[in-house]
Amino acid sequence: MPARNEEGCIIHTLERFTDVLTANVAEFEIVVVDDGSTDATADRLRAFSARHPEVVPVTNTGRNGFGMAIRYGLTQITGDAVAIVMADGSDSPEDLLKYYQKLQEGYDCVFGSRFIPGSSVVDYPRHKLLLNRMANGFIRVLFGLHFNDITNAFKCYRREVIAGMQPLIAPHFNLTVEMPLKALVRGYSYAVVPITWTNRAAGVSKLKIKEMGSRYLFIVLYLWLEKHLARGDYHRTVAAPAEEKVTKTVA
Repeated sequence: MPARNEEGCIIHTLERFTDVLTANVAEFEIVVVDDGSTDATADRLRAFSARHPEVVPVTNTGRNGFGMAIRYGLTQITGDAVAIVMADGSDSPEDLLKYYQKLQEGYDCVFGSRFIPGSSVVDYPRHKLLLNRMANGFIRVLFGLHFNDITNAFKCYRREVIAGMQPLIAPHFNLTVEMPLKALVRGYSYAVVPITWTNRAAGVSKLKIKEMGSRYLFIVLYLWLEKHLARGDYHRTVAAPAEEKVTKTVA
């Protein structure tokens, strides 16, 4: 959970997720990455963590940026799988349980979609919605995908998938595209579930659309080239089964 200047919503978000996960999951951690906050975010995180040891606050002391915060957070996790969750409260903890259940079925990744039957979108700014649909349509055509919500950050990956998509290079919000496309291009399995998305009630979005267009395009084209030109050099490798031992009987 990357967090930059989220003092107005971080505690409410953490309360929702800790309550739902505590009631339904035996063991979990929430790694919250303070990404250079200049407000009271870090103080509130420390106070909440003192009461909830499953919440692990860490500080990104290197280059700041949404993608950099996530990349740093991925080095701090200890579990077998990880979900990227927004600090602004837009993602649903009940949907995270759906992800967890799908992982139990054996999928490598679980992706949520806000635009399939059973999903719900609350108060999505109209101009952002239009750009979102155009960008996702472009990606779907370019990669031949049926999945229609690549750009949403809220996705879940097994630990081995995170290792298999290295090196991650996107420092900004374009990491939300790099991670799922790398997982798909490199051959990992995935399930799609409908999710609920709710616009933030406090704070200000850090996504600057004018600054991100060319960066998203760079990542998309970079992975398109990998898909078509890399000849499987980065594709997942599955260990061959051990050779069956044959016992000879001598009469």
